[in-house]
Amino acid sequence: VQLQASGGGLVQAGGSLRLSCAASGGNVDMYNVGWFRQAPGKERKFVAAINWSTADYADSVKGRFTISRDTAKNTVYLYMDYLKPGDTAVYYCAAADPSWLLKSRPNEYGYWGQGTLVTVSS
Repeated sequence: VQLQASGGGLVQAGGSLRLSCAASGGNVDMYNVGWFRQAPGKERKFVAAINWSTADYADSVKGRFTISRDTAKNTVYLYMDYLKPGDTAVYYCAAADPSWLLKSRPNEYGYWGQGTLVTVSS
């Protein structure tokens, strides 16, 4: 499966963005799909993940971010509300072979899209 992330940009604190992860060569409902982010000089960190039955979020984004799938468009979205400057990072989407248990470590995902930059100004 190939993944393409888009939707990043510059937004003021308190604002919202929607990131998209469009898949080709495979159906998103057949994979675990996750979002990760990496700030400059820092390691890549888990943000959210979804499979056919459930979703999970990092504590830092719970209540602010929502992950969802549109199987008709073969796309996974990350809706980000109440953005903070600390959310500034390059955001990556990734896919892992299907499992009931959602995965939160980057090395558990075998397919990666290119990143999209999110910048939140104060």
